[in-house]
Amino acid sequence: MKKKYISSGGLAFTEEGDMEKLERFAREGWILESFTPFGYKLRQGTPQDVAFALDYQKDADSDYFSYFEEGGWSHVCSAGNSMHIFRAPAGTPPIYTDNSSLLTKYETEKRKTGIAALYALFAILLLYVLRELSHSNWMPDFIGTLALIFGGLAYLVLIFTALPFFGYAWKVRKLKKLHC
Repeated sequence: MKKKYISSGGLAFTEEGDMEKLERFAREGWILESFTPFGYKLRQGTPQDVAFALDYQKDADSDYFSYFEEGGWSHVCSAGNSMHIFRAPAGTPPIYTDNSSLLTKYETEKRKTGIAALYALFAILLLYVLRELSHSNWMPDFIGTLALIFGGLAYLVLIFTALPFFGYAWKVRKLKKLHC
């Protein structure tokens, strides 16, 4: 069975575009199998005319998935324990039918990514102070080296949380303008 890997534009920025891309691939016979780092894994199969939707729910239980099944949406795959992609025949009413529920979805994600970004920023500042103190006689040099290494890792965490935060903030602002 052939497999194909496609990239994501970043769900905080291109959720709708990614879902449309998955729908196009499904019509060509490339069926979504799973999330991958920075994208999706597809397998070759029978062409399908389907719609895809993304939802966020940490520790989703059977009631959560049953709710979507009742609306005609079947679970396809999950990333971690909080991002879930659903599939339904084309023309099925969307999961989110009003702006207020969509706004709640994005505000929740904005809050979660914002908190994570703040923790990463705090860690960077703390590690910077440790690095500077290691240049004095207050701390051994190896503390500065460790602070530099962990600071680099904290920068990565900051990038992968701050960028989605700004993406969700933009979506929230856009929806609030429509809602007024």
